[in-house]
Amino acid sequence: MTDEIKFKAVKESKIEMIEIMLPNDANTLGNVFGGRIMSLIDIARGVAAMRHCRKSVVTASVGDLHFISPIKIGYMVILEAVVIYTGRTSMEVEVTVWSENPITGERKFTSHAHLTYVALGSDGSHVEVPKVVPETEDEKKRYEDAKKRKEERIARKSFV
Repeated sequence: MTDEIKFKAVKESKIEMIEIMLPNDANTLGNVFGGRIMSLIDIARGVAAMRHCRKSVVTASVGDLHFISPIKIGYMVILEAVVIYTGRTSMEVEVTVWSENPITGERKFTSHAHLTYVALGSDGSHVEVPKVVPETEDEKKRYEDAKKRKEERIARKSFV
């Protein structure tokens, strides 16, 4: 990482992604499949992680993913993803998901998730990533929470 940026602000990785949900995205009740939302979350997180490190990335672990409320056919799905923590070669990305009624503009919080990504070099080996620098109090809290989650993941791995 000698010629690369060694530190980046949290806001530099933030992305917003919007898609409208169509009938083939949903079950017979008109609710969007959880798997479809998971796929969109993975795409949004990957983009945020790549924006942070400017490298190819792969999913290393799926942390908590919570479905709070359903999303209906015809509604827009808004995903916000941002890198909230970095290790040497890994990044934890947080994604928040809302649904929006395209007619009324009403938004509803629907999902929240954390995933860990690892940056890869051209030969497929793990490479270092810029350290994320939390600036606001909220970013600092999210950073510390992510650090604890990483410590818990490492502790669980020792039992495998």
